[in-house]
Amino acid sequence: MSQCTAPGCGGTIDGGYCVVCGMAATPSSAPVPQGTSAPNACTQPGCGGTIDGGYCNVCGSPPSASSGGASPAAPSVSSDKCRQPGCSGTIVDGYCDVCGSPPTSSSASTGGSLGSASTGGSSRTGSTRTGSSRSSGRRGMLGAGLVEVPRVPYRDPATAVLSNPEVAESKRYCSSCGEPVGRSRGDRPGRTEGFCPKCGTAFSFTPKLANGELVGGQYSVLGCLAHGGLGWIYLAKDRNVNDRWVVLKGLLDSGDDDARRAAEAERVFLSEVEHPNIVKIYNFVQHRGDDYIVMEYVGGQSLKDILLQRRRELGEESLPLAQAIAYGLEVLRAFDYLHARGLVYCDFKPDNVIQSEEQLRLIDLGGVRRLDNQDGAIYGTVGYQAPEIADVGPSVTSDLYTVGRTLAVLSFPFKGYTRAFADSLPPREEVPLLQRYESFDRFLRRATHKDPEQRFQDAAEMAEQLTGVLREVLAAEDGDPRPAASGLFGPERFTAGAAVSGGEPGDGVAALPPVPPAMAADALPVPLADREDPAAGFLTGLTALEPRQLAAAIAGAPQRTPEVRLALARVKIELGETGEAEALLDDLYAERPGDWRVEWYRAVSTLAQGNVTEAEPRFDRVYSLLPGEAAPKLALAYCRERSAPGDAVRLYELVWRTDHSYINAAFGLARVHLAAGDRRAAVAALDSVPQVSFRYVPAQVAAVATAVRGRRPAELTAADLVGAGDRLAGLGLDGERRDRLAAEVLEAALDWLLAGQGAASGARGGSLLGAELAETPLRRRLEETYRELARLTRDREECRRLIDAANAVRPRTLL
Repeated sequence: MSQCTAPGCGGTIDGGYCVVCGMAATPSSAPVPQGTSAPNACTQPGCGGTIDGGYCNVCGSPPSASSGGASPAAPSVSSDKCRQPGCSGTIVDGYCDVCGSPPTSSSASTGGSLGSASTGGSSRTGSTRTGSSRSSGRRGMLGAGLVEVPRVPYRDPATAVLSNPEVAESKRYCSSCGEPVGRSRGDRPGRTEGFCPKCGTAFSFTPKLANGELVGGQYSVLGCLAHGGLGWIYLAKDRNVNDRWVVLKGLLDSGDDDARRAAEAERVFLSEVEHPNIVKIYNFVQHRGDDYIVMEYVGGQSLKDILLQRRRELGEESLPLAQAIAYGLEVLRAFDYLHARGLVYCDFKPDNVIQSEEQLRLIDLGGVRRLDNQDGAIYGTVGYQAPEIADVGPSVTSDLYTVGRTLAVLSFPFKGYTRAFADSLPPREEVPLLQRYESFDRFLRRATHKDPEQRFQDAAEMAEQLTGVLREVLAAEDGDPRPAASGLFGPERFTAGAAVSGGEPGDGVAALPPVPPAMAADALPVPLADREDPAAGFLTGLTALEPRQLAAAIAGAPQRTPEVRLALARVKIELGETGEAEALLDDLYAERPGDWRVEWYRAVSTLAQGNVTEAEPRFDRVYSLLPGEAAPKLALAYCRERSAPGDAVRLYELVWRTDHSYINAAFGLARVHLAAGDRRAAVAALDSVPQVSFRYVPAQVAAVATAVRGRRPAELTAADLVGAGDRLAGLGLDGERRDRLAAEVLEAALDWLLAGQGAASGARGGSLLGAELAETPLRRRLEETYRELARLTRDREECRRLIDAANAVRPRTLL
């Protein structure tokens, strides 16, 4: 396959057309046809037009790389870095894997003020913004490559034409006042053309183009595909470009000023948009006084049709949750692109996005408008539109609200979403799916919050959290972890409670002792610094310092930036100077009232002081802000270990099942199970720590202690004892640590035998740490272990105690 020569396109030619932009093949070495030697001549085969305003005035194609004059410089093939300002992505399959833009040597589109629409890096920390550091997936890879979404076969365009195009009476409304029009009365059918009886505005629901009609001198109409909010949509063939299939979109009512302005806006916006998840425009034409937009044909099914087909064929009310989330991630990629260019989509819903093969496309940009232009009509759909639209107009957050509502409609039976719950979600206890997936429930409630300031503030951060939720959902469905580095938090600092030591007889030390709140606070992952902060580099170089050294270094920082003050607050918490930390956080909150990290560190500070009950609601708030992150769930689970152990188990399992790098979750699970008396579940949690983990040996040591420590002889079995011995023997521990645990296991076994449990259970034979499971061999092995420990210790009092224990346990002999 050859490379496409259209400017800014990185696609390849397949079947005579580019798989990315849809342009016909044009060899760059082809000579200019006779009669078109002018520098602006169109180079498309069979077209005699010229380039005017950046597009051919006949076929509507952009200039190829070989044409001169108005053609922009083609991107250098030697560099695959994205050249959009502020973007660090690379070009993959013809598009940037971060911002979705095509390769270009020129600057990004200047279509409107970016204003609050700017998105991207981790600098988005104010107004509850949580930022993002990862792209949501490659082009054509639904669900960030995590989900196997059923393919939707490309549909033969000729089969998509409606045999009897008409608008149902129930969907006929006046475009001016919204009153029903064209309705039947008695035996008289409703009119498809006429005037509104209330305001007198003309209406027409009759297709204006007929089969075989030639539009703009080159587009041959086959018929109607569908009827949208702004008019009929037609299928046609482009006679000037190898009979390429195209879509013509016209006005619902050419006499309506708002509809005309919306169509003109779509024409302008579409000419600026170039993204793999957004339908591509080819041309603009007029025909018999009406304007038409010529777009690529996207052969597939809308998400609405996919949902209806599932209900019809499988009897299931909703899409699988992972599939719905995969769709949401693709839409957020497109929205991130639009918002970065100062545009908002406004009217997103399942009808307006089509899946074809493995790719998703937004197909209707009729409601798109600029953020800096609040005048004119606003197009939206009841049940999806944000509640504040009528008062304050569209915004980035109102766009993201429509994505949240769409995800709700796709993922569970959302009865009455256009009426009873027009601006809210049903209670969680009424929706089994939301009960099962708490993180998804919290995600939806933040996305569709009535207060725009409480929602996600940009598409990138929303996609970041949705990806985290998707990983949890998939791990819950099949049990396979879906680990990924967080874009907001660093890794765990250490595993609290992992240093299990051998106990002494009767010392009362638990196998998994409770973790002090201060230790739990210190072990939590730390929020990553904002890379755009002037002191970010300075702080990165201090990570290896001890807390007091770090505090001194930070205090001498050249600038008191927000990141410097946050880092200083964290160190003050670690040093126990929580009063100073709280003062720093109060000052930061006054400057950045929506920064989630202030709330996070307040919760950590409260926990470090031992106020677990007060810390819990703070961590719960952060969980709702960051439903896709593990750190808030870990903190919340710890806070609930005593107050709500069932919730603690659920949260620990959620984190651990998704990502085995959070070892604190495994130890937390073991602690809660052991506290409830379920030693088998506690050992199973410790056994789930993978062998490749740095904490595998501590987990196995804890499992040995859990099996025998603190248990009465009647609670033990021969299998428990032998299993603990075998586990210990396979760890390869150093001498003293091994011998202390060995003494503990041997003591438990001897007590078990002396209590008559061996005889009661009928145990015969078996070996424990090289000794037969009988009294005399166990006494000899335990005596040897005590004497070895006495030899190793430097404490004279402990040495005397161990010698006495060895003498007491040794088997009696005849002199």
